[in-house]
Amino acid sequence: MSLNEHSMQALSWRKLYLSRAKLKASSRTSALLSGFAMVAMVEVQLDADHDYPPGLLIAFSACTTVLVAVHLFALMISTCILPNIEAVSNVHNLNSVKESPHERMHRHIELAWAFSTVIGTLLFLAEVVLLCWVKFLPLKNNQLKSNSSTITSGQAAAIASTSIMVPFGLIFIVFAVHFYRSLVSHKTDRQFQELNELAEFARLQDQLDHRGDTISSAVTHFA
Repeated sequence: MSLNEHSMQALSWRKLYLSRAKLKASSRTSALLSGFAMVAMVEVQLDADHDYPPGLLIAFSACTTVLVAVHLFALMISTCILPNIEAVSNVHNLNSVKESPHERMHRHIELAWAFSTVIGTLLFLAEVVLLCWVKFLPLKNNQLKSNSSTITSGQAAAIASTSIMVPFGLIFIVFAVHFYRSLVSHKTDRQFQELNELAEFARLQDQLDHRGDTISSAVTHFA
């Protein structure tokens, strides 16, 4: 096996292990967050005597449904692709990496990773905020005050949770963008480094082949 083929196989194995790690993380995260969303939907107790804003109930229902659908979609992709990659990764043969579908299904793996870790997490943060409003909004103060504009204890709790979660969501978005840009920059640097190494290997191999041809021609000449 030449140096170029060995380097390409090593790169393929690194991609396989990375794809397997992404699918495992996506499946665990999606199963956990979708389970939490379903429990929140089932266990929330609506006060029949309270007049909820229609937009709040519609937003809570839609957010929960989309959250579960997104995570189940990512879980389905992980469940379908991960066994094929696991079967190849457990075979102790360098050439078996060609049988893995991780390169052909690369877009699907990245889609599951994005749905589970980015879109699904943002939806879960929104789910927490909406759940706080649905849960605490019916709560009233123990003593009614003459000023009707005073917010109730339930509204204060919901506003507090929203004021905490909104900056955290913005920080999460900034971190996700920064992490993605750093990862792309790292991959680009690694690819340039690997291309330089392949070029150096090719140059050394050409030199060795040229020396071999020179020695062969000299031996033939003296013979």
